[in-house]
Amino acid sequence: MKTRTPLAAGQLDDPRIRISGHIVDVSPQAFRVAGLSPFVRLGDCIVAQGPEGEELGEVVRIEEAAATVKPFAVRFQSGVRSIAWRTGPVTLSPAQSWRGRTLDAFGRPCDDLGPLEQGPTPRIADTQPDAAMKRGRIREPVQTTVKAIDIFTPLIKGQRLGVFAGSGVGKSTLMGMLARAKGFDTVVVALVGERGREVREFLEETMKGELDRCVTVVATGDESPMMRRLAPKTAMAIAEYFRDLGQSVLLIVDSVTRLAHAARDVALAAGEPPVARGYPPSVFSDLPRLLERAGPGPEGSGTITGIFAVLVDGDDHNEPIADAIRGTLDGHIVLDRAIAEQGRFPAIDVLKSISRLADLSWNPQERELVVRLRAMIARFEDTKDLRLLGGYQRGADATLDQAVDLVPHLYGALVQHPGDATTTEPFEELSRRLKAGMAQAG
Repeated sequence: MKTRTPLAAGQLDDPRIRISGHIVDVSPQAFRVAGLSPFVRLGDCIVAQGPEGEELGEVVRIEEAAATVKPFAVRFQSGVRSIAWRTGPVTLSPAQSWRGRTLDAFGRPCDDLGPLEQGPTPRIADTQPDAAMKRGRIREPVQTTVKAIDIFTPLIKGQRLGVFAGSGVGKSTLMGMLARAKGFDTVVVALVGERGREVREFLEETMKGELDRCVTVVATGDESPMMRRLAPKTAMAIAEYFRDLGQSVLLIVDSVTRLAHAARDVALAAGEPPVARGYPPSVFSDLPRLLERAGPGPEGSGTITGIFAVLVDGDDHNEPIADAIRGTLDGHIVLDRAIAEQGRFPAIDVLKSISRLADLSWNPQERELVVRLRAMIARFEDTKDLRLLGGYQRGADATLDQAVDLVPHLYGALVQHPGDATTTEPFEELSRRLKAGMAQAG
C-alpha cells in the first residue's frame, strides 16, 4: 500500500501548489471546510468560490473532520460543495507613499486616489510583539498641545495611553486633537466600528492640513466583525513599517472596545464559551497581544506611541474590557460625563487620570506644582456638597479657602476646543491664566 507523503511547512506557501477542500456546512456566522484540516493553521485565510466570485474567510477553529472559517464579507454567498482553498495569513506591503491615503482593513485604497504603491517587504498583519529585551528605552517627552494632558498626564514617545470614556463625552474630539500633535513623523489612525459619516469628517475637518503625514485605516460599523477585528492589526503593521524606518509614529485606535466586540463575535462563532459579560477567554489574551506591539522598537529603530480609545459600556469604568486594558497600558485618561455636562472640554478628570511615565517629562518644580494642584482639586471636589449646603465659612480653613479661590480659574484655564490656539509652554500659560484670574477676582 502506497502512503501519501505530507507536505513540508515551506511547501504550504509555494504559489505553485493550491491545497483545496470543499464546503460542507454554512451558517449565518461561519462555514466549515472539509479536506483542509491537516494543512491549515489558525489565522490562515481560505478562499471559497462563490456565485459572484471569490470570497475570503479566516480559519478560527480546526477539527479533524473540518475547519471552521469566519468570512470577511457581511453576507457569504458560497454554498455546500463549493471549492475552497488555503492562501495563508493576511499580508500587506506598506510604502512611504501610503501617507495621505485611506485604506480598508486589507490595506486596499478606498479614497479614489488611485492604486497603492507596494513596498518591497510583505508584512503579516497579525504578528507577535518584539521580544522585551530587544526593545529600546523611552525617554523623550512630546507635546500634544492639549493643556490638560501636557500638564497632568504628559506623554512620552513610545508610551501607550488609554482614553476611557462613555459615549458622547468628547472622546473622538480629543483623539482628533491628539492626532494633530506636531512631535511625530507619521500618524496612523484606525477607525474601528465608527459611523460612516465620521470618516470624511475626520479626514476633511479634524486632519485638515495634516493628511500628508497620516495613514487612515477604516472599518465602519456596518462592516463584518472580521473586518473590524482586522483593521487595528493592519494599522499596527503599517505603524511598525514606519517605526522600522526610524520614525516616531503616533498610532490612534478608536476604539479598542469595538475591536473587543468584533473579537467576541468571532470567538463565539468558533465555539468558545463566554466567561465575563459574554466575552470569551481569547478576547482577554488577544488585546494585550495587540497593545504590546506598540511602544519602542528594537534598538536603532523608532517608536510607536499608542493612543487607544476605550468606550466604557454604561459609563462603568470597571467593566471587563476597560479593566483588562487599564493594566496593560502605561497610563490612562478618564473623561467624565459630569464634567462634560458642565461644558468643560476636554472633559478630563485629572484626579482619575494618570501617566506612569510622567516623571520622564516633569522637572522637580513642575512635579511639585502638579501634586499641589491635584491636592487642591481633590479638596475642592470633596467639599462640594458641604459648600452647596452653606456649611462652608471662609477663614476657617486656609487650604480650602485657597482651593475655592484657585480651582475655578484652573478649570477655566484647562478648557480647550479643537480650533483654539495651542502652546508649547503649558505650565507658563497656566501660571499666567491663574495669576490673571486671581487678580480679577481680587
